[in-house]
This record gives sequence, structure tokens and C-alpha cells, in this order.
Amino acid sequence: MALIKSISGIRGTIGGKPGDTLSPLDIVRFTAAYGTWLSKQSSNKTIILGRDGRISGEMVQRLVISTLNALGLDVIDLGLSTTPTVEMAVIFEQAAGGIILTASHNPKEWNALKLLNHKGEFISGDDGATILEIAAADDYNFAAVDKLGSYTTNETLLQQHIDAVINYPLVDIAAIKKRKFKIIVDAINSTGAIAVPLLLKALGVKDFTVLNEEVNGKFAHNPEPLPQHLTELCKEVNKQNADLGIAVDPDVDRLCFVCEDGSLFGEEYTLVAVADYVLQHRKGNTVSNMSSTRALRDVTEKHGGEYFPSAVGEVNVVNKMKAVNAVIGGEGNGGIIVPDLHYGRDALIGIALFLTHLAKEKKSAKQLRNTYPDYFISKNKIELKAGVNVQKIFAAIKEKYKKNPINTEDGLKIEFDKDWVHLRTSNTEPIIRIYAESNFETTSNNIAKRMMADITELS
Repeated sequence: MALIKSISGIRGTIGGKPGDTLSPLDIVRFTAAYGTWLSKQSSNKTIILGRDGRISGEMVQRLVISTLNALGLDVIDLGLSTTPTVEMAVIFEQAAGGIILTASHNPKEWNALKLLNHKGEFISGDDGATILEIAAADDYNFAAVDKLGSYTTNETLLQQHIDAVINYPLVDIAAIKKRKFKIIVDAINSTGAIAVPLLLKALGVKDFTVLNEEVNGKFAHNPEPLPQHLTELCKEVNKQNADLGIAVDPDVDRLCFVCEDGSLFGEEYTLVAVADYVLQHRKGNTVSNMSSTRALRDVTEKHGGEYFPSAVGEVNVVNKMKAVNAVIGGEGNGGIIVPDLHYGRDALIGIALFLTHLAKEKKSAKQLRNTYPDYFISKNKIELKAGVNVQKIFAAIKEKYKKNPINTEDGLKIEFDKDWVHLRTSNTEPIIRIYAESNFETTSNNIAKRMMADITELS
């Protein structure tokens, strides 16, 4: 059981004691704190709400709506939706902010409140700290009975999002139609089963199959789109002789592909491929977090741009993108951010740009993947025991490897010639993530194992 408060939102498991989990009391408390903070920003009283397909989604949704209405705020409810759709809906509706009810890639027992500002972007760390202070003090002022907020639904905003994607200047529907792609989609029993088919139809893709298409939140496999969880998709692409497999996470802000032979394109290379296409048409800089592959740097420099790393977390990537005027950015977990569409990870624009790139290159997915440099990232994690002093562990590791270049901007990143390892606590789970990259898979795995042994010894 867990309750985690971070720049990624208020996230926790359903069931258990208040304060230890995402209980109904905690849902009301943090919703009230967010609504109170938002009311102090402007006189705008409109808030966009959407949720993924989780089992607990409807229960959490009702609590959030009632709490916001009790504060005198007006809710526009998108119902089953995607994170990027809610982000864009804040702009479409000129709302004061938005809440997405989703725990992203976490298993079914988790849910979360992802909080947006009036730009449809995740709130800053400072704003998040203010909201936590309001919640800790229970400092709310609920509305009188004649000033309660309103509740309306709007089922058109997903279509507006898709319209914006297909009308994006670098998306070429004619080229996609001409290729006559056969595609298999793993929708992981969530809102990707609604959004991705609508997008593919709008792009002129007629031949596609959706796996795990019932939106019931009973995820057919672990919902994080990692290789070990996508075996069904890989087999089905092979079985049906499809051109491509597409996997999204439950809230459709992460994206990865399967090649025509059933091999994985690699979630780290989703951003690399999309950036390669965008940079062919728009010269400029790129950004990804420092746990992402260096292949993006290679592609960026090939096109004459400059690559910049950021701390992990979407809000940090967005801030860096704005600072360096990046034309494309995102995260190595398959998160694509196209700034002139909106500053948020968006699997739908990622799919449209990838299919355009694939169609125009006149290559198979495997052939396209082979045009990019090969780096191997070993992604690992260690669960934290209660009371473990992570900073003490990191300080000891820093001392042990003090002769190597070290970056402490976000956890601990250590370089070994051209290889690297990044250690950091997660924003979303009680774990330490250990990512290592090398030109050789065995080397990256060995670096990660060495660090995990160090952490275990020091815990």
C-alpha cells in the first residue's frame, strides 16, 4: 500500500487506511487543495476532468467532481479519455486547469490525480508544494449552497484532439493511405482502445486489429509497455504478417512499436525515429531526460541541431524544451512532446508522425530501426524498504566512483568512458531506478548489476 506525492501528481493504491493509500479521504483532500490553489490563480472556474479505464476510475471521478463542485468550480467531464486529450482540452475550452485520473503504467490497484495548470501542462514543483501545504493544513473554503459549481460532459474533445493531430503540418495522410499499413494495436484494456482506432481511421488506415480492447481496467498484462509485457503483441504481429505493432500505456501518453518480424523497435527509439523525421523538416534543438538513450543526441547532431538533457519528469523536460527552444523532445519511455501541438507527451501525435516517416522512407519498421545507432539500455529497479536513507546510499556510491565524471542534477549519473549509469528515486513508485547504457548489451547489464549490488550492500 502506498501514497506518493510528487511533481507527477498524487498517486497511490486503492484500499487501506487514509494517509497510507489513495483513500477517498485523501482524494477529497488533495482535490480540494488543488481547487483552492486554482481559485487563487484567477477568476476562471472551469476545470477539465478525464480518466483512463481503471477499475477505480469511476469511483475516484465521482469524488473529484463533487469536491470541485463544492468549491464552486465548474467541471467539464470528458469521461473515458487520454492524458494528452485532457491537456489539449484545457486549451480548447480555455479552462483554469485540469485533472487526469490515471496512474499511467502502474498496475490496476493504483490510481492518481495528475494536475494541470491553465496551459494544459503539469503544474510546477513550486505549485505542487503549495498544494501539498494547503492539503496538510486542510485550508479550504467551500462554497455556499447557491454558489456550488456546475457539471457538464463533453464527448467531442477527443475528436478535436484527433483533428489537431491529423491537421498537423508534418502529418501526411496521403502517404500513410498509400502504404496500406496492416497494424496490430495493444490497447491494454484502457482508453487507447477508444483513441487509437479513431486516429488510425482518420489517418486512412483500414486494416488494423485491436488486442485487449475491452475498456474494463482489468489489464491483460502489466500495463508498462516493456519488452517482457508485449509478448502477445509481438506474436500477433508475426502471426498476422502485419507491418507494425503499436502499444500504448493506459492513459495513452507512452508509445512503442513492434517491427514486422515481431521484434521490438525499442521504446527508447520511438522518440529517436520521430525526432529524425521532424528534424528533416524543422532544424533545431532536442531534449530528453538524462535516463534516455544517447541515440537522440546522435540524430540531432546529424541534422545540425544541439541536444540538451533534462532531469527526469515531464515537467522538467518541458521546462528545458522551452529554455532551449527545442522543436521536438520527450522521454526514452516512449513519450513524444511536439511543442507546437502542445507541451505534453502524446502517443497520438507520435503514431501519426511515425507512420508518416515510415511511409515516406518506403522502408519496413525493421529497416528503419536499422538506420539508427545501436545502444542498449538496461532498465532495472530495486524496491525500497521503509526508512531507507537513499541520500546516504548515493553519497557512498558517489565516493566509491569519485574518479569518474558524475552528475548530481537528478539523482546520480556516472559516466564510464562512453557508457553511463543513472540512479534515481522514482516520482511514481517507492523504488530506486537503475538505468545503464552501452554499445554492448552485456556491458550495460553488467554495469547495472554492479550498481544494484552496491545499493543492496549499502541498504
